[in-house]
Amino acid sequence: MGKIRFTATNPRTSGVGPALARSVALLGAALLVAGCAGAEIPSRTASAPGGAVSGTDGPSPRLSAPASGTPTSGAPGPVGAPGGLADEARQGAEAIRGAVEAEAREAEARKVALLAAAHRWGLPRTPLLAPPPPRTKVLPPTRRGFEVSGPRASALPPVFTRVPTSDRVVFLTIDDGVNQDPETLRMLRELRVPYTAFLSADAVDGGWEYFRTAREQGASLQNHTLSHRYLPALPRATQRQEICGMQDTLRRHYGQGATLFRPPYGNYNRETLEVARSCGIRAIPLWEAEVFPGKVVYRDSGLHPGDLVLTHFQGRAQWKGSMADALRTFLRTVTEKGDAVARLEDYI
Repeated sequence: MGKIRFTATNPRTSGVGPALARSVALLGAALLVAGCAGAEIPSRTASAPGGAVSGTDGPSPRLSAPASGTPTSGAPGPVGAPGGLADEARQGAEAIRGAVEAEAREAEARKVALLAAAHRWGLPRTPLLAPPPPRTKVLPPTRRGFEVSGPRASALPPVFTRVPTSDRVVFLTIDDGVNQDPETLRMLRELRVPYTAFLSADAVDGGWEYFRTAREQGASLQNHTLSHRYLPALPRATQRQEICGMQDTLRRHYGQGATLFRPPYGNYNRETLEVARSCGIRAIPLWEAEVFPGKVVYRDSGLHPGDLVLTHFQGRAQWKGSMADALRTFLRTVTEKGDAVARLEDYI
């Protein structure tokens, strides 16, 4: 694997698109009300010969002439009602316009804050914003060459390294949990980088509150076994203990188990997939590229839309650099390529 890039953002907080769409809908409704009110005026105020109101059945009622000196504008009754509706529509349109302008100002403030964060974390460019997530999710099929043998293999959780999408996005996944530097969470939060964490209990080693904070900031916490063992060498019962035991651990700390599972080292056999399915796992995401401080290693060649990217909760004790260095490498590579970082769970 060779070289990579990164970008970030949550589409729910990136710009005025959704709010503008809502505002346009409301504005259209307001204008429709105003149009309907205006359309009523001729039928309710135009007089037929002799003073009769047109468009009525039976004998035509007579319009009374206003008393001398009595103003007619805004008078109650049929003539005044449409004008009131039009005024309300105009006021509603002005309120909507004000809300849109306020949200535009907020979006601009978020852009300024993101730019400041990029400079603070040593990035030459601001990470790109991910597009809105797709309306429908698609679980990728098992990658060719990653299948297991035996009957009904298609019923097992799919193993994939890329999500089928034409969006210019990649997905950041972070494994293990050894390094629990607050700087890492601060960097990911300030740069608004979505990611999926695959946790191993022995790596977390009591640091569950650290990852509770990560979860509160938007991270998705998934299963990477209890003790990070090489699963294909283990009997079925031990594999079950590793995978289902981690499900129980996640439920105990966070109230729910995982739906995604990454086997340690990316190694598995048929029993691994069967056990994972029985423990509530629906998919096995692996990776197309791996990030280290200063370099990216690719499984094939370069990055493609939908690629999963791996790094680890590690630091100077394991690397020649910090985790912030690895994230900088990732973000620079992705942004230079013109890609954004999206949330994996929004696509599958």
